[in-house]
Amino acid sequence: MNFISRTITGIVMIVAGLIIIILSFFNSLEFLFYGIPILIMGIFILLNKKEDKIEKIKRR
Repeated sequence: MNFISRTITGIVMIVAGLIIIILSFFNSLEFLFYGIPILIMGIFILLNKKEDKIEKIKRR
């Protein structure tokens, strides 16, 4: 993913995860099992910068 798509996807997942976590306290704690992994994946996508690096081809 490039920088813009990674940023948008990460922010959307973080916001969605936080909303689900907040809703879990009002409705049912079962939503917590969905909110926490979405939040963690969003943070990982937002902070993962190794994916954009291109390795050079090693020639003999």
